Amino acid sequence: MGFLLFLAKRLLVLIPTFIGITLISFVVMHLAPGEPMTIQADFNPKMTPEMRERLRAQYGLDKPLMVQYATWLKGLVRLDLGRSFSADRRPVWDKIKERLPVTILINLLSMGLIFAVAIPLGVRSAVKRGSAFDHMSTVLVFVGYAAPSFWVALLLMLLFGVKLGWLPISGLHSMMGYGEMAGWEKALDWARHLVLPVLVSSIGGLAGLSRYMRSSMLEVLRQDYITTARAKGLPEKKVIYRHALRNALLPVITILGLSVPALIGGSVIFESIFAIPGIGQLMWKSVMARDYPVLMGNLVIVSVLTLLGNLLADIGYALADPRIRAQGEEGG
Repeated sequence: MGFLLFLAKRLLVLIPTFIGITLISFVVMHLAPGEPMTIQADFNPKMTPEMRERLRAQYGLDKPLMVQYATWLKGLVRLDLGRSFSADRRPVWDKIKERLPVTILINLLSMGLIFAVAIPLGVRSAVKRGSAFDHMSTVLVFVGYAAPSFWVALLLMLLFGVKLGWLPISGLHSMMGYGEMAGWEKALDWARHLVLPVLVSSIGGLAGLSRYMRSSMLEVLRQDYITTARAKGLPEKKVIYRHALRNALLPVITILGLSVPALIGGSVIFESIFAIPGIGQLMWKSVMARDYPVLMGNLVIVSVLTLLGNLLADIGYALADPRIRAQGEEGG
């Protein structure tokens, strides 16, 4: 019962937070210079001021900003994200749902890689503090954290794609002969195309998370109960992985939840570089075209994933440490 109350309170907080995010995003987006019809007007010598105003009215941009937001919010309540301002005038959700699975797949693979590598690396660096392994991993991690994603992507494309020819550097699958491939060949082809994007999207998160894990583990290893466990003669592996690791994971759980928006935001970079038809590439094209409905639809997806990431972090934190749940119930 206590956990359900804790969860209900967290869910109630998400509603005003989501409205605040969308409102600020909507206002900032419309304050940026340029409008959707600017491109159409610039490339059409017959465009008159009257035609321009009719286009503004067609898009609903002639109304006050708060009226536009209220209209958009009403549509969102009905799960209607509106229609794109582009020439095809397709529903926004149709455009998003075509690309969303690709972005989710790449980010899930990235999260799995980050979790699988960063946690053991951070734990080993903490246990072997001051060793050659610790110094080497620290240097490599900081280099990976400081290196810009687009620069790393270009280097990997040059090395593995151009010079060595081991991996493809664009798209999700081969353009030639893909339709004639068997099922396992298509899966292998997809895997080869996803290696570089997943690696690039993981580097920054892997570096940061491993440092958080190392710092958290070092803090836990200084605690008295760890000293007591060792004094009782427990095997070192049992002390590290049963007693220390669980408590060291508490702050890392929060970081994992907060890393979701960073991964989605990073999709804009690697999807554009690797020509991957995902949400990030769609968002970039929408920004350049001032396609407000598609932009807001993308922001809704990113906002929901961000809030869900925070919620999952809170739930994981509460499950790992019941004291957090008890404090939340008393505070509510």
